[in-house]
Amino acid sequence: MYRRLALGVLGVYAFAQNPQVLEHTGVQTTHDGKSVTIERNIPRECLNVHISPEDIFSGNFAGKDVPSVCQKSVVTTVGKIQPMQLDPKIVTVGEVEVLDFIQHKLAKNPDRYVLVDARKQEWFEQMSIPSSVNIPFDEVAYDADFPEDFERVKKLLGIASKGGKLDFSHAKTALIFCNASWCAQSRMMIDQLIKIGYPKEKILWYRGGLQDWVLFGFSTTKP
Repeated sequence: MYRRLALGVLGVYAFAQNPQVLEHTGVQTTHDGKSVTIERNIPRECLNVHISPEDIFSGNFAGKDVPSVCQKSVVTTVGKIQPMQLDPKIVTVGEVEVLDFIQHKLAKNPDRYVLVDARKQEWFEQMSIPSSVNIPFDEVAYDADFPEDFERVKKLLGIASKGGKLDFSHAKTALIFCNASWCAQSRMMIDQLIKIGYPKEKILWYRGGLQDWVLFGFSTTKP
């Protein structure tokens, strides 16, 4: 009896610790001061779509019997495809890791972690990942004409100034994304962060970006 109870407890613990379950359980977070639940939204009629070559890769990459509500169309002819790894010390992550980051790191210790949308403000305001902050990629470099922009970047990322130099000893671990795997804005931001001395081990990169996030049906912010 005790053995079965122990195994049951261990099973529940393993389930709770496995980040892959987060797409099913949902992730609670806040965005712009409001409570948000991030979850994978799958219409009921899409639950019985078979994973088969005929259904997934036929014609317009969706079989004729797949309901239209279960399909998504995306632009695939823009941008420049990014590599899978930007640097050996910078970890590339996917959706499961982003959910885990929001749930178990950002929510518990926002002074040490930050989710960064590296796109321009007008893109961020249209749609983004809940709990993210907007740091446009072109505001990371100091501009004497707009010093307040760089001060905002420092504050959001936990960068201090000591003796006229940037101090990264308390810099946050930043998970950075932009539009998609064809979007260079997050890479350009990461390149600039490295240039000013940001620790590579404190940078995570969500290569798939918002396009992959939306394709999988995860919650987004709205205007």
